[in-house]
Amino acid sequence: MSLVELTRNSFQSGISSGKWTNLVRLLISKEESGSGPSHYGAEISNSVLLLLRSYQGDPMLQEYLKRAIEEKLIPVHTFISTFLSAAQSTELHNIATLDMLCRTALDAHYSSGLPPVGSVVPHNESPIVILGTIQEALGLLRTAHHLPMSHYHQLTTSASELVILLLSCVMDMSQVSTAQAIMHFHDVNDMLQNVQLNPDVRRVLETFAVSLSLLIGDDQKAAREAQLMHALQLALGKDILGPNSDTDIVTCSLMFHYFMTCRGHEFGAGNTANVTTVFIRTLRSTTWTPQVFYTQLLLSAVTCLAQASSSGTEKRPAILWRAFVAARLPRILVNFQFHDHTEGADWRMALQFALTSLFQRASLLAQCDNVHFDAFNATEGMESSRLFARDFLQQLVAEGLLDSTFANNLDQGLVNDNSPKVITDAEESGTSLEQYIESKVMANPDDPNAIAFIDKVCQDPSCQAVFAEVIYRRFRSCATSSETEGLSHLCKFLYTHPITLDLVSLHCNMSDMVAHASMLFEDYDCETVGDPQTAVSHLGDVVLFLHSAVAQFRVNGQQFKLNERVSRLDFLTALPIQQADQLAKEDLHSFNAWFKALFDSMSEGIEDTILRSTRPKVLLRLAPVLFLHAITLHTQGQMDKDVFNNGVSYFLGPLLHWTLVGVTRGLLNEIQHKGFQALAHLEALQTLLTSSACPRPVLRLCSPNVLRLFSVPSMRDAAKAAGIDAAAIVQLSTLALAPLGRTAAQGQADLNRALPWVDQPRGAIRDCLQAARNGKAPALDIDRCLLILSPIKFLRLLWSELLVAAYEGGIEVCRRVATYALTMPRSSNSPPLMPVFLHVVLPSLITAIDQQPPTNQGMALELLVSVISYTLTASLHTEWALHTVCGDDRPVLGQSTAGMAKRLSNELRRKSSPTAEIVAHRLGSASSFVANFPMFVLDS
Repeated sequence: MSLVELTRNSFQSGISSGKWTNLVRLLISKEESGSGPSHYGAEISNSVLLLLRSYQGDPMLQEYLKRAIEEKLIPVHTFISTFLSAAQSTELHNIATLDMLCRTALDAHYSSGLPPVGSVVPHNESPIVILGTIQEALGLLRTAHHLPMSHYHQLTTSASELVILLLSCVMDMSQVSTAQAIMHFHDVNDMLQNVQLNPDVRRVLETFAVSLSLLIGDDQKAAREAQLMHALQLALGKDILGPNSDTDIVTCSLMFHYFMTCRGHEFGAGNTANVTTVFIRTLRSTTWTPQVFYTQLLLSAVTCLAQASSSGTEKRPAILWRAFVAARLPRILVNFQFHDHTEGADWRMALQFALTSLFQRASLLAQCDNVHFDAFNATEGMESSRLFARDFLQQLVAEGLLDSTFANNLDQGLVNDNSPKVITDAEESGTSLEQYIESKVMANPDDPNAIAFIDKVCQDPSCQAVFAEVIYRRFRSCATSSETEGLSHLCKFLYTHPITLDLVSLHCNMSDMVAHASMLFEDYDCETVGDPQTAVSHLGDVVLFLHSAVAQFRVNGQQFKLNERVSRLDFLTALPIQQADQLAKEDLHSFNAWFKALFDSMSEGIEDTILRSTRPKVLLRLAPVLFLHAITLHTQGQMDKDVFNNGVSYFLGPLLHWTLVGVTRGLLNEIQHKGFQALAHLEALQTLLTSSACPRPVLRLCSPNVLRLFSVPSMRDAAKAAGIDAAAIVQLSTLALAPLGRTAAQGQADLNRALPWVDQPRGAIRDCLQAARNGKAPALDIDRCLLILSPIKFLRLLWSELLVAAYEGGIEVCRRVATYALTMPRSSNSPPLMPVFLHVVLPSLITAIDQQPPTNQGMALELLVSVISYTLTASLHTEWALHTVCGDDRPVLGQSTAGMAKRLSNELRRKSSPTAEIVAHRLGSASSFVANFPMFVLDS
């Protein structure tokens, strides 16, 4: 049990503070870690602060804190540090809670009888750390002035008192760099100019500002101030692009979620060049300085990880996000810095600036360590002892992005880190890391040692890129040379453990792997192989891998290009189930031969001859027809039950189990159509799905349709009449769909809470906007929305939701969400949205605004102009970045930006509409916009 769980359980059970501290001591005594008391103090403090987010100002939690401080479980300076870090979260921005915490810290200090050094901050604390704590305290003071006033709580007074105490601890500042001094100087200066401070704290801050100014020096200050000014605005709450841009994690968070969701597509996380393109377009279109860009980038990435890590028991998303941020992001940054040519950009200094800012958010980083790595066990696991921040720093150093000296200053435990690494195991076995990984992935995927190896890889970001590249190279090599045995091992390894396929997709081009597997299967002919039965079973693993990839990365319907050849995966799912008498003449001979081999009492089974004469692609297409035709004969009394069951058993063996996705879907369609008359189909469905020989991908892919079928009462009644255990089938299906770490019951509860499918796009947009307004990392899966709504309906829905949010004061958030929705390249099976919005939806929006009273038009006009200008600018920079990085001049957003802009300009001028005139005038009056789009210049 962790301290967080102990504190939560104690509080919810009403245990007193005295008993709670005794339990804490007991738990700590059982720990075998060598961590010092301050380490436990921070954990204890955070365990209570975490609860205060949900139980604002609770007196029992206050007593827990007071008792722990009195009994020396939490040093005063540790409580102040953890409290100030936690206070940065908007979830704690409650005046009663913050005042209570502040008074607890002050009372503890005064009752100790100690001077501030030794109480408020520890002895021999680094001045850099003290300045970071002061910056957090100033943030609390700023928050105190922004929160509603209360006669019962004097937060501004308490926060001012804490700031004064902390400033009295600043002695020697010789270790403080010029960049850090500039940052703190402007932070203090902003407080003095823009916040109504009480005289005592104002006087102390003025003295502190003078000291910082002397430390900076005039020459250094002049040289560095201009370079850092935009980044300092981020730290000080200034707006660069518009209101609240200092907290803009919206832009980068949406971008990161897109990379993760679209891993199987052209602009997914594994395509380094295209991801770099999006990074460069974001930098250019936002006009952020390098320091601001990296600060926003890292903060957004870590926030995404923290949210995934705090999402309960769903482990796989958290593992995947941690792998992306710690292992993949540094490699992308290397490529980004190589291709970016921003004049005068010092990316090393920008990264140091961003990391310094990030490491001041201790509570956020702590959330990133709440990742369960027992990825293949459905039960609750232990939290990893690895620290995300340390792993991240190590990877930045390994990629040459960061000096080890700077990294060691941020994390002094980095030098002596002895976390287990896969490369150590490789060295102990006397092989290179690549050889060691290859030997593991080519072993039996069901071997417990293989599972333990995957668990290590998930925890060790230093080996994940090599792990992915080894699999990718081996996969391509086997597919190109038609080495089906090696490819079969790899495919089974990947579809048996989906997390491994996830890791590969972060670093490698997943669509390329799918294309190689698909074309091998389409071309494969057993006629010339020595052992066709083994060859077909190996090829079956390739098909099951393709099925898994379709489900995991939603690539069905996508085109795959390989060496000028184009392939699709329609043969897996898109072909309709046919009756035997509807088969083409060339398939009828194969059908008769296979039916006799499977469902004839005189048959000797599946012989080599029939395997040699039938192409695997044809067999995949015939399998559902064979199965359904056998059921028809069986129900008509023309086939003995034993013969039928014997034939069904072949479909659960390695020669045919790879055809079961199509067979199962065919059964489900027949059951839906026939209802109570499909008793034999229901029995066959139960036999297939509940068999231990049923491949896992079959369950994962067919479970949605199974759950949909048994959600209908009449289907449950039909199953009951046939003696079918529908509850067991539903439980299996629910567990197959449940996220890693969720039980079947939890998965069923998730399904029960899900919105009706027609309401899901609206819910997704609202969730995205709500998260953005709350300072969280938003996500919006547009491709999923477009599966439900047409592009025009989706864009009209998006506009209506954005307009509502804009009236609530979130116009900048709305602009960022709209820019993302319209200008992120869509996958090949989703239509581009930007041309549809500008040339189809926009005219109707203009007409609707014209019909409103002039007093109600202002917000809609403001949002419309903002969306048009920013989306066209982002589109232009997308084209430029794609050309610069990839040499690619395709209009990835559907049409060229210049063409869309010219057409829009002409349409606005021709349209007899007051709204169109205002939009055209506003766009033409913006010099920075007209510089890129001269077609909008106003007529003289």
